[in-house]
Amino acid sequence: MRRSVPVATIAALTSAGLLLSGCSGKSSSSGSAEANAATKGIVNASDEKGGTLTYAMSDAPESYDPGNTYYAYVWNFSRLYARPLTTFKPGPGPKGNELVPDLAESMGKSSDGNKTWTYKIRKGLKYDDGKPITSKDVKYAVERSNFARDVLSLGPNYFQTYLKDNEGGYKGPYKDKSPEGLKSIETPDDQTIVFRLKQPFAEFDYLVSAPQTAPVPQARDKGADYTKNIASSGSYKFDTYEEGKKVVLVRNPNWDAKTDPLRKQLPDKIVLNMKVAQSTIDKDLKAGNTHIDMAGRGVDAQTQAQLLTSTKEKANTDNALGQRLSYVAINPKVAPFDKVECRRAVQYAVDKKAVQTAQGGPIRGDVATTVLPTDLAGYQKFDQYPQKYNGENLDLTEAKKQWQACGAGNVSTTISARSDRQDEVDAATSVVGSLKKIGIDAKIQTYPSGKYFSDYAGVPEFTKKNNIGLMMMQWGSDYPTGFGYLNQIVNGKAIQKSGNSNLSELDDPAINKLLDEAIATSDKGQREKDYAEIDKKTMEQAVIVPLTYFKILLYRSPKATNLVSTSAYSGEYDYLNVGVKK
Repeated sequence: MRRSVPVATIAALTSAGLLLSGCSGKSSSSGSAEANAATKGIVNASDEKGGTLTYAMSDAPESYDPGNTYYAYVWNFSRLYARPLTTFKPGPGPKGNELVPDLAESMGKSSDGNKTWTYKIRKGLKYDDGKPITSKDVKYAVERSNFARDVLSLGPNYFQTYLKDNEGGYKGPYKDKSPEGLKSIETPDDQTIVFRLKQPFAEFDYLVSAPQTAPVPQARDKGADYTKNIASSGSYKFDTYEEGKKVVLVRNPNWDAKTDPLRKQLPDKIVLNMKVAQSTIDKDLKAGNTHIDMAGRGVDAQTQAQLLTSTKEKANTDNALGQRLSYVAINPKVAPFDKVECRRAVQYAVDKKAVQTAQGGPIRGDVATTVLPTDLAGYQKFDQYPQKYNGENLDLTEAKKQWQACGAGNVSTTISARSDRQDEVDAATSVVGSLKKIGIDAKIQTYPSGKYFSDYAGVPEFTKKNNIGLMMMQWGSDYPTGFGYLNQIVNGKAIQKSGNSNLSELDDPAINKLLDEAIATSDKGQREKDYAEIDKKTMEQAVIVPLTYFKILLYRSPKATNLVSTSAYSGEYDYLNVGVKK
């Protein structure tokens, strides 16, 4: 995602030697908060209702369907109209990792050694059309999102992997019309839902925080086209949907604050403008015409320089970690990277300091040497492929030694990146320059973010056919644990034909086994030791080149209220209760 060591509250020095100032950590209601205020408290706290809240983004999401999306910003945004069984309470930094009941009355009750989990949903819940929400709608939501991968392939497949009767040949609700549906999810009454797993899953309460557990009424489901007419269980509903252009949300008249302790339903209207140039978004944020950059990737390089050289503007910025890693995924299915020596050569050859500079300097993240980010429990510091510098130049002795051992000679390959992410393209350009020095001629091929996983880098058949040996990637945890971070990018069970996040198609039996053992134990400390071991084993395979522990630099609009940067959604502002000053 795409998500506990404290989040960084003081920004790193930029290449120009600037240091963002910290703050008192108190919530502010005056708009005079200092830099990083939203990483330590809720800025401009307010219950004021009314007005129009405006978001913008440089591309368009793959889908708004809560069961068919995998970007952190859509998961964040979807909570306005789709309530999962559990979710994260708005809070600064690591406090935003606090998991609380949402659609459910309480956290799950486990039995059978963490293999059976039972939830009761709240009474009196209604969709935007006034019809009641039932536990059967939650079951159907999981069935459609996880077992109809030929129709909805863009989200994770945890439930498909871990529910008990996956082997039973269930084909999903579009093909299996039986009233019983998936046997491993039971709904004995309209308020109760029971999940039966084939193995223990100690972190299941986190798993059901995914929007895939937000209810979907079968009568309103239109498959892939459901994104155009989503049934709202949250405080807002869709009023206008213009694909790739604009989305407008308005208040859901059938939402009841008595059944929802989290949401405030403040703005009258929420507008999201898509396909807006990042430079334009930055200007509109400063002018007050836009309140939030939806994708939460931070300002562009030019805006960053302007903000950090102005004391006044700098006070309206938040520089946060968000359990993210920027990296290059090496494709071992494409020669010559099927040889581990070739992959090791890449590890030594990529000049990470140059990549860091290309991304915007230390303010955009420290140089990385591990798969696990530093702000995630289980992280252990180590460096499998230490880099040495002769002054400003990277010493390529070990890189050339490994490349010679791999015996590939001069080769050509392709490196993919997202076209609307200039920092990613810039990083890819730096990688290309590094690899050229050891005999790898890589050309950059860009693809739009909205289709990057569904059509291009996330489609193994496509990457093989198009000689894509390297893929630019940024990853944040699905939920704030080592499993929530690692599983979808290093577990062989997570590999998909489309919408794949395990871009390297890593399928190592030892890593798969460790993941299964970790998630089965109730001992949190043991799980964290296992996650650290998985990190080391992944680096031994050399299929992931860590670049930076990615940080964002967000511009905090003084015209927006209740802004708080949360680790649970990759350092983005929590979108649940943002309002506007009239």
